[in-house]
Amino acid sequence: MNKCLKNIQNYLLPPVCVACGQAAEGVLDLCEGCLAAMPYLGIACRQCALPLPQAGICGACQKNPQPFEQTFSLFRYAHPVDHLIQRLKFNRRLVNARLLAALMVAALQQQQRRPDLIVPVPLHKRRLQTRGYNQAVELARPISRQLGVPLVLHGCRRRRATSVQSDLPAKQRRANIKGAFEVDDGLRGKHVAIVDDVMTTGHTVAELAQVMRDCGARVVDVWVCARVP
Repeated sequence: MNKCLKNIQNYLLPPVCVACGQAAEGVLDLCEGCLAAMPYLGIACRQCALPLPQAGICGACQKNPQPFEQTFSLFRYAHPVDHLIQRLKFNRRLVNARLLAALMVAALQQQQRRPDLIVPVPLHKRRLQTRGYNQAVELARPISRQLGVPLVLHGCRRRRATSVQSDLPAKQRRANIKGAFEVDDGLRGKHVAIVDDVMTTGHTVAELAQVMRDCGARVVDVWVCARVP
């Protein structure tokens, strides 16, 4: 019955590609052209996901190891993924979170490494009130549900408002985010995956991961949709 209703729905309201507006194919809201154009990351640093010519750990992470153990990023932050994330983040296109999460899950299911908990990067309450939603939560919810890993929404908080990281030069981002997070002791002894939409310098997830480690988290990984090269 559900399949029949779905077929009727698709006939009356054909699925549309969320990237270009053309007719979508299959179960994803993407056309064949946009799906083929998705900028998969490929070979990257195991710890920070910076693109590399060969597998390993980049020089920066060897010199200054991160407080998180490894980073999963499915895409480079390039067209059409950048467009999808921007519309999710600033134009309330929450359907994009469903699509991007589904693509992330398809890759994450191939990994044997599975965390105990998933924690989306929190927004400060003032920014959450202004935007109305947290894009990291919108990604993390379907990932948590499809992987069967518990989602923690209230054990981690952004305790002070910070400037938007993307508005700042790279050198100022570490100072901007310093001391911004607090977490409960429910993460003690746990393997935690931090979920966010984009990783640029990595200062935000590094600060959050350090606070988690200081509070007793056993292992911290980072899962992001896209990595800025």
